[in-house]
Amino acid sequence: MTYYLDQLLNGLSLGSLYALIAVGYTVVYGIVQLINFAHGEIFMIGAFGALSTWIVLSWVTGGSTAWWNLPLMLVGGMIVAVLTAVLMERFAYRPLRNAPRLAPLITAIGISIFLQEFVRLFYGQIPGFPDAKAAIPFPQLEFFTGPAIDVGGLQVHRGNFFVMAALLICWIFLWWFVNRTATGRAMQAVSQDPDTSRLMGIDVDRIIVVAFAVGASLAAVAGLASGLRYGNIDFKMGFLAGLKAFTAAVLGGIGNINGAVVGGLTLGVVEAMATTLIPGQFGGPAWKDVWAFVLLILILVFRPQGLLGAKVVDRA
Repeated sequence: MTYYLDQLLNGLSLGSLYALIAVGYTVVYGIVQLINFAHGEIFMIGAFGALSTWIVLSWVTGGSTAWWNLPLMLVGGMIVAVLTAVLMERFAYRPLRNAPRLAPLITAIGISIFLQEFVRLFYGQIPGFPDAKAAIPFPQLEFFTGPAIDVGGLQVHRGNFFVMAALLICWIFLWWFVNRTATGRAMQAVSQDPDTSRLMGIDVDRIIVVAFAVGASLAAVAGLASGLRYGNIDFKMGFLAGLKAFTAAVLGGIGNINGAVVGGLTLGVVEAMATTLIPGQFGGPAWKDVWAFVLLILILVFRPQGLLGAKVVDRA
């Protein structure tokens, strides 16, 4: 029983990671009806931004791994991720805003590959830096990483606590931001009718930039959490994580923030428990990606609106 509880907890932790990225998909899709396949690379860049911040700090502190590095690494990762997302929106997506939907979709795939190769080549040019083609060790911070904590007989990885706490805090903040601030209400208006919102005095371009910035911030939190959870990062980490997050968004109901969270948690638990409970050659960790996308196919066939249903207006 303890083993299954441990797998369930790991599934919730993994699902929290997916949910943080999926919410970014959802926020952007709800505003501009764009499936941003480059969002996984924003997650990756957030992780590298956090690592770069620690490297800069280590020149001053001599490589300290004290807990106070975490907020500074988080801010650094968020700045890099938000800057990348805003530039991406301004120069790649905005000129295609009124183009057929296939054009921005293909552009997103191109940006995804561009960002992967840019990070690989950029870090590969830094003297003394680990080979960017391989997994790069992520700093292990005291309190947030280290030996597992015993909780009622369960050995809980410290990184699991961080990612689940991060999801809860970000979820509460996003609910408050969307429902209790003027900018959040403007985002809701633009998601329903951008033309009427513009006539009512709302700066639609600014709201779209805010949506990309919010999504990038959450992706950066997920990138830092992933580094702490797995102990390493690499330039390809965003591709599969982005696909899983998109699956989570569709599972919960694309355009529904609460649905993205539910979908992410559900996907993580399904992955963990399927590889644990399914016997024989179709079980085990090697099959976790298979079962994740089987779940996506089943949802698209039998409940295409997702578990909680979409909340966006289908605009022509």
